[in-house]
Amino acid sequence: MDLDRSCELVCPVWTRYTPIVAQRGEGAYVYDQDGTRYLDFTTGIGVTSTGHCHPKVVEAVQAQAARLLHGQVNIIYHEPLLTLVDELKEVVPEGLDSFFFSNSGAEAVEGAVKLARHATGKPNVIVFQGSFHGRTALTMALTTSKTIYRVGYQPLPAGVFVAPYPYAYRYGWSEEETVAFCLSEVEFLLQTQTAPSETAAILVEPVLGEGGYVVPPPGFLAGLRRICDEHGLLLIVDEVQSGFGRTGKWFAIQHFDAAPDIMTIAKGIASGLPLSGVVARRELMDRWIPGTHGGTYGGNAVACAAAVATVRVIREEGLLENARQRGAELLERLRTLQRQFPVIGDVRGLGLMIGVEFTAADGSPASDLVKAVVQGCLERQLMLLTCGPWGNTVRWIPPLIVSSEQIETGLGIFQHVLAEAAGD
Repeated sequence: MDLDRSCELVCPVWTRYTPIVAQRGEGAYVYDQDGTRYLDFTTGIGVTSTGHCHPKVVEAVQAQAARLLHGQVNIIYHEPLLTLVDELKEVVPEGLDSFFFSNSGAEAVEGAVKLARHATGKPNVIVFQGSFHGRTALTMALTTSKTIYRVGYQPLPAGVFVAPYPYAYRYGWSEEETVAFCLSEVEFLLQTQTAPSETAAILVEPVLGEGGYVVPPPGFLAGLRRICDEHGLLLIVDEVQSGFGRTGKWFAIQHFDAAPDIMTIAKGIASGLPLSGVVARRELMDRWIPGTHGGTYGGNAVACAAAVATVRVIREEGLLENARQRGAELLERLRTLQRQFPVIGDVRGLGLMIGVEFTAADGSPASDLVKAVVQGCLERQLMLLTCGPWGNTVRWIPPLIVSSEQIETGLGIFQHVLAEAAGD
């Protein structure tokens, strides 16, 4: 096979982060066609949560593939889907007890908004600056992390209103000032642009993903819960990137005093197989008119079997605790590097969802330096991604099975490349 020629046939709308053609993956590593081993701290953008090809997930996939590949949910139930529902019921936030499955994060978010509109009879949704919710028409309208995700596609669906996210580092304020301002702006939106009587929900990432790996200060999400309760709105939390142990708890919202009405899940749910979902209170799901939402492949039998195995691996192998411990080590070491390299403006995160934002001496985003650092790391077999509006934040997304030794290896490469790129 002419791999170079085959690569040329793939649509270039996919932005390429690396030229790697993977031959296989194992644990925290990816191997290319020449056998070169890369330490993968991208996990397919937060997808391969239990590492590449975890043996228990592979075994579950192989066994299920021999029994039933697909059973469409309108027509039949199958055991993996029903087992997954039972497993998820034990780990999702209290009160969420009804499940709809689809394939991608964008599908889940769009489904959640459709549910909110049916359940409330109201059309509008409030989202936050820096959010990323997908690339379908509606989810593009909900996404504000970069213009590239919307350019050339407007006008987009209406009924979406944008409030500021409490990005304290960007604003240069204290966390308390930032939270007070952002909550007051939500109230201002409800007073000036979308009345509570026509607002179905507030949709929020409990930790910004593509928007910069920003952790909201204490009080913000609880404040949103209060606003929703006061005005009769639903609170939707988008856990597509932050769920399934990524932050050291099953879901990032569990770090905060804020119970969601609806939650979206995807990415790490099935260790690499396509599966997503909408989770909500049953009384809301009962208001969703049958036949107005669906999908052919949602809840695929093999994907559900992989998800069951993933949930069990996370629980049985103590991966939540590992995410907390390895995340604490990573944060501490990165903050030590911050003291050594002034160009590192901020280090933030929860568990193994950590962002390192680079800022030049004049306060501008150090985007070019970040590109050089990420490329230099790749040349030394460490795979990292960037995020944020200017691409000046390095995001650390190791698999939940990552070891202290692998963290140290990655940090050693990062420090070496940073010292070279920064001229230190």
